[in-house]
Amino acid sequence: MIQALGASQGIAIGKAFVLPHWEWELPDQKIDVADLAKEFERLYEGIRRSKTEINQMRTELDEVVGSEEASIFDAHLAILEDPVFMNEIQGIIQRQYKVAEVAVKEAIDHFVTMFDLLDDEYMKERALDIKDVGNRLLKHLLGAPDIALPEDTQPFVLVVRELSPSQLVHLKPELVLGIVTMVGSPTSHSAIMARAFGIPMVMGVEGKLEQPIATGDLLIIDGGSGMLQVDPSSETVSRYTDMRKRQNVVKEQLLKLVEVPSLSQDGVPLTLAANISSLKELDAALANGAEGVGLFRTEFLYMDRSRFPTEDEQFEVYRAVVQKLRGETLIIRTLDIGGDKQLDYYELPEEENPFLGFRAIRFSLERKDLFKIQLRAILRASEYGDVRIMYPLITSIDEVRDANAVLSEAKRELAAEGIPYDADIQAGIMIEVPAAVAIADLLAEEAAFFSIGTNDLIQFTLAVDRMNEQISHLYEPYHPAILRMIRAVTNAAKSQGIPVSICGEIAGDVNALPIWLGLGIEELSLSAQAILPVKDGLLRTKAADSRKLLEEMFRCKTASEVRALASQFHAEAALAPGNVQSLL
Repeated sequence: MIQALGASQGIAIGKAFVLPHWEWELPDQKIDVADLAKEFERLYEGIRRSKTEINQMRTELDEVVGSEEASIFDAHLAILEDPVFMNEIQGIIQRQYKVAEVAVKEAIDHFVTMFDLLDDEYMKERALDIKDVGNRLLKHLLGAPDIALPEDTQPFVLVVRELSPSQLVHLKPELVLGIVTMVGSPTSHSAIMARAFGIPMVMGVEGKLEQPIATGDLLIIDGGSGMLQVDPSSETVSRYTDMRKRQNVVKEQLLKLVEVPSLSQDGVPLTLAANISSLKELDAALANGAEGVGLFRTEFLYMDRSRFPTEDEQFEVYRAVVQKLRGETLIIRTLDIGGDKQLDYYELPEEENPFLGFRAIRFSLERKDLFKIQLRAILRASEYGDVRIMYPLITSIDEVRDANAVLSEAKRELAAEGIPYDADIQAGIMIEVPAAVAIADLLAEEAAFFSIGTNDLIQFTLAVDRMNEQISHLYEPYHPAILRMIRAVTNAAKSQGIPVSICGEIAGDVNALPIWLGLGIEELSLSAQAILPVKDGLLRTKAADSRKLLEEMFRCKTASEVRALASQFHAEAALAPGNVQSLL
């Protein structure tokens, strides 16, 4: 068994098809000065054909998974229009008298090497985009055909060193059982698209294989855990086949809970809202019974494009989301870029520790012109339903007041222009850093609501980068310090009479339910896939029992003790008659 990175959930069992690398036979020749114009024309024709092909793929993908995922190809078009990339190619042709395809290949190698040397996961992923676009251009310059997938109709597990969006868009989802890549990150474009297609995916296998995977090898992958098995025994295949069947049965049974109210066994309500970044994710969330949106990640409207989105472009998306919610609450988090989320068209400053640097609300308050554009779009959408604003990475009262000052200015402008909006729109904050926890009582006087962003809070409190394999085991949501911080924030919110919700991966952990019920949390914001399993657990859990358990948890000195109590409590609840999870 090989342990890699899970990128898209689900179990796949099938024979491998290994996609070969794009490898080109390049002409070993120079050109004369008189042929420079002809070579430039060949280059420009290749660019035109590449753009046409990319636009066609974008249209095809838009019809399948939605415009947000399809906008990945806007970044590919931007590369073909990027003056730095194009100048590099043209310079090689003009100064070294090399043919266009050789110039393109050398330019690709130059930028890919440069990006791979950077200690920045986002830039490494963009190197794949450059290779993808460059290889497409090479294909047209050389007149080479696309690499073909199997012509038969037998489903397969695709194995590739690194999968580009262009390759993935041509796959027929019904034929691709799963995907294995040698390198890559769960935040890459191909991983995002695999999740949109619902294809199980495992990444980062390189260096963990005793021998290369060959076409025809039988594979088992678990996209949730990141597990890969090559040529498994018949007993292992049988076990995972049964596991997959049970997962499918559970999914079908859980769907019966969509219309069931989210109440504990003793009648205490707990709103289960969704985290989304696109309309497609909203559709999935609503299909799973989401009660509103607790976190709309707006940064994805800004990424994978060639410029900042306009006010009207943002407004149309926000309005579409709130209208689909039909009266349920929509909480829109303002732009949260920086750290691992970069923009292709805006160069953020280089930082030794970008997660602690120029990001989120700090960027918005520095670029108030862009911030106000987003706030105006959100305000305009508030005319169509219950829309609320949430500021990320707040560390001080000043940041809240400065953000609200920009909001007030946006309101005055819209009023002067006669554009309607909700004058009483609520503005809340995310509690993600220890500083915000320490002054939660003061922040509660300024904010309309709190959302505890547990992912960042855990990382910042425990000083643990959970993506760092050497120390990821120290990333512990059940650490007593984290429980005490959440309790402190909850008490501060209650003292001012403002609502508080829990956001982050632990919100989707059924074992954590007694913590939320014990603290009196009224809302969780979680992924679409986690909503129904959490609701199933909620229906079997008593708030009264949770409060007693929480008292025991706060007497625990270690995370393992807390986990043991939570697991035992959940195991007992899982034995309740009719519990869907017991089918597993």
